[in-house]
Amino acid sequence: MAAKATIYKASLNIADMDRHYYAEHGLTLAKHPSENDLRLMVRLAAFVFNADERLLFSKGISQDDEPDLWQKALDGEIKLWIDLGQPDEKRIRKACGRAEKVVIYTYQEGSALAWWKQEEKSLKRFKNLHVIYLNIKGEIDALAKRTMSLQCNISDAELSLLDDEQSVSITQERWK
Repeated sequence: MAAKATIYKASLNIADMDRHYYAEHGLTLAKHPSENDLRLMVRLAAFVFNADERLLFSKGISQDDEPDLWQKALDGEIKLWIDLGQPDEKRIRKACGRAEKVVIYTYQEGSALAWWKQEEKSLKRFKNLHVIYLNIKGEIDALAKRTMSLQCNISDAELSLLDDEQSVSITQERWK
């Protein structure tokens, strides 16, 4: 019998001073059995950086032809495709062909840099691709609770995630 996803509920109060976006979002996230708390919280941070009423979590890890998050137009066209980690070039090529804008958030310092050095030249040709390294300061995985209430503040491309007990800071470093 296959292990089932664990359901997490997140209440986000987002104040994005960079985009002048201020909203509350109530989210339900399914944590795949192979996903750890760090990746779950990076998915949540990716949502916050791109927050919009039409931005949705997809089936993600369990689906090869879907991103971790996406935003579709009313006609079904994919406006934004967001992947996490270090996807291979074939997946990136497919995403760039299907979506208006593709963003890859990479976050594990050592492996992310090695992946980028290997892929950088081949990825330069994709005009609609953005690769962003997330520099996480603090124990982001400690914020992962089955029910979360987070204050999310963005200013000068830096995200602060705060709950009642702790805070985490995430800065973006644009690689492409």
